[in-house]
Amino acid sequence: MQHVIWIMWPAFIAAGIAETIFFTMIDPRQLYLFGNLVEWSPTATYSTGFLLFWLVCIGSSLMTYFMMPRGVKDVLTKAAGEREDLARPKRREPAGGGR
Repeated sequence: MQHVIWIMWPAFIAAGIAETIFFTMIDPRQLYLFGNLVEWSPTATYSTGFLLFWLVCIGSSLMTYFMMPRGVKDVLTKAAGEREDLARPKRREPAGGGR
């Protein structure tokens, strides 16, 4: 499951950034696809755009993951296995027993 998160989460962030930049410059009501005006609501256009950007970014993250050396994948898996979440290490009992 952690491998899926390693791929999906950075792709999600990158897709959000890409959509923000794209739709800051392009009005969804003036968007053309194959020479025809896209007649969707702005919300549908934003949602579809985000999902398409996310798919492209997932592809990029997958290629990066598949191209990583096996040793790097093993180290990442070991580091993730030692932590409940990747943001905070597990608490350790103090040396000398519990007082």
